Amino acid sequence: MPNENNKPKRVVTAASLFDGHDAAINMVRRLLQELGCEVIHLGHDRSVEEVVTSIIQEDPHAVAISSYQGGHMEYFKYLAERLKNENLDHVKIFGGGGGVILPKEAQDLEENGITKIFRPEDGAKKGLIGMIQEVIDMCDINPEDLPIPNKKSYLSLSRKLTYVENNKKLKIEKPKKNPKVIGITGTGGSGKSSLIDELILRFSREFPKKRIAVLAADPSRARTGGALLGDRIRMNSIYEGNVFFRSLATRSRKALSSIIGNAIEAVKSENFDLVFVETAGIGQADNPLEEIVDNSIYVMTSEYGAPSQLEKIEMLDTADLIVLNKYDHRAGEDALREVQKQVRRLKNQGHGELDEQPVFATIASQFADPGVNQLYSKLVEIVNGKNTDSIKRKKRVRPKKHVLIPGSRDRYLAEISETVHEYKKNVANMEISAEEAQGISIVLKTRGKETPKNYMQFSNAKKETLEMQY
Repeated sequence: MPNENNKPKRVVTAASLFDGHDAAINMVRRLLQELGCEVIHLGHDRSVEEVVTSIIQEDPHAVAISSYQGGHMEYFKYLAERLKNENLDHVKIFGGGGGVILPKEAQDLEENGITKIFRPEDGAKKGLIGMIQEVIDMCDINPEDLPIPNKKSYLSLSRKLTYVENNKKLKIEKPKKNPKVIGITGTGGSGKSSLIDELILRFSREFPKKRIAVLAADPSRARTGGALLGDRIRMNSIYEGNVFFRSLATRSRKALSSIIGNAIEAVKSENFDLVFVETAGIGQADNPLEEIVDNSIYVMTSEYGAPSQLEKIEMLDTADLIVLNKYDHRAGEDALREVQKQVRRLKNQGHGELDEQPVFATIASQFADPGVNQLYSKLVEIVNGKNTDSIKRKKRVRPKKHVLIPGSRDRYLAEISETVHEYKKNVANMEISAEEAQGISIVLKTRGKETPKNYMQFSNAKKETLEMQY
């Protein structure tokens, strides 16, 4: 792992549409990571407002956009205008379109606030690595060297977190509120970000005036120091005005950055009502949330191996709530029962009903999932400081996967194919029979006999004809 005192360049990357340019921006962000940058990747189909909101909250050195033919002039110019209005004109703007941006258009954009539009000839001369290195070299203004705005805003909080992340001296005010800090951890790929997004959606709808902050950690590469901060890819509910989201690279081999405590204090000083802290993926023995959060949630899936593996997971003992996400996956129901049994052994010494355990089965990727609804209701009780034993009084509802095609018809394409093949086979047989019937009719006419009018007459005529041939 590179020296933790190093200050990696932070770059926001996105594609303006889902039109093939998402593949290009994926290549760009991988090379940025390879050269030691921390990349906040937004994915594809991102509007200017979403990009600007991300830049305000992430406080990066630059933004790189892969755009398309037809709307790139308006998109890039509007982006530059919005950043200038937000006092973020120090953020470098890089763009490209795989050759669809004409030379005159690229020149016009560069004269109107865009740092650099990469052309096909740039790739021919410098290569991909050369272009990415140019992006890094042109990021000559560091956000941690800029002042913190006097007026409290998301930008002022973002700059405070930049100071904290780079170990720069900062006086943190005493908060007027004492928000609940909810920690969410779990194995990599368990769906932590999707789950947080669903919880934020529900909180924002029920309590639109509540201010929510999210600190999301992703691991830094041990070899290069680069990092993919990709939690925003799966986030759609964070662009409302009541939500602040900040991505943090661990800059170590831990599940959380070493400055997470100070980061939480900085967020608290801005008087939020609820704070989520998401860790990078953890293993069996990790408990990165201890002494940092008020309540913790452990997210897992049914792919944990044999039931004996559950006895090695430290978080099943220490987490306040356990979530078995992706319940629709194979063996989800069996996994839920085993997890409930293990939690009952750890927390209640084997007593109590399984459904009374603080274990929630969820499908976070599913609209209006009942499991997520129950988890949300429990969190509301925790945040409001109400009786947290209501879990025993509420009947637990298992989530069900809603599918467009029922399981009994999951082979419908194969059924269609089989029906078509059977139809063609029957048509071929009918053609053969018709040719035979025509031949027999001709033979009978030459012998002065009547043409068959039904199947029985046809069969007898066919037999008679064959007998005449032999």
